[in-house]
Amino acid sequence: MDRHTGRASTRRDTGIFLLCVTLSLLALLSPPSWNRGLAGGIRETALRPLIALQRFAEEGRTSRERLRVAIAERDSMAIELQNAAAIVAENARLRELLDLRSQIPETFLPADVLHQPLPTDGQTLLLGVGTNRGVRAYQPVIVGAGLVGVVVEASRSSSIAHTWANPEFRVSAVTDDGSVLGIVAPTNREGSGIPGLEFRGVAYRDTVPVGTRVVTSGLGGVYPNGLVIGWVTGVAREEIGWERVYALRPAVNLGVVSHVLLLPSVEPALGDSVP
Repeated sequence: MDRHTGRASTRRDTGIFLLCVTLSLLALLSPPSWNRGLAGGIRETALRPLIALQRFAEEGRTSRERLRVAIAERDSMAIELQNAAAIVAENARLRELLDLRSQIPETFLPADVLHQPLPTDGQTLLLGVGTNRGVRAYQPVIVGAGLVGVVVEASRSSSIAHTWANPEFRVSAVTDDGSVLGIVAPTNREGSGIPGLEFRGVAYRDTVPVGTRVVTSGLGGVYPNGLVIGWVTGVAREEIGWERVYALRPAVNLGVVSHVLLLPSVEPALGDSVP
């Protein structure tokens, strides 16, 4: 390195140092109002890019925090909406039961379903009431949509009900206008394992249109008359000159039953089979 160049660089550094010291002394000795003005000038000139970077960094941090809060609120809202759909459905079923209470005897008994069945496995229900609440066998079980089944066994604090999907279920039924009488029993839909209902024992001369509502007839001393069982969807099979069997769409979806009402009934005579 050239010696003259090194000397010039050293002198320049020394001069800059002395200038900084001088400016510092002037700043310390100058009035406060001058200091504020000087500081403001420096901020608006030399430090302006640094201040802008600091502002951008703060805005970025604030934006990230707002985004985190927005995502959390969105996730919470999605969960609440999912729960709200279930609550709305549950409220609708409870309103059906409340509306039904005005149409049934005052001796009905509300019950919770402790075992929530699947649509393909709804043959029995475990109910949260038992003999301590007056439950006994052969009490009809209903919801607002219609007939669910019948109590077959009661212990002190719980009871078991057979639903319309149980192979042993039978109920005397009649069309809504009272013109056609028959027996409703469960069946598997085309061997799929999904239970359905059939309106059996209908005389061959009687024709039941699609969409006809089928209700309990009141015969047999277990089910009162007028409980909705289902709607006719067509002819399932027939024997020429003897009878027609009609397929029914059940009124009650067993997969969503969570609250039921138990009705009083006349207990069948000894030896009668469970409907």
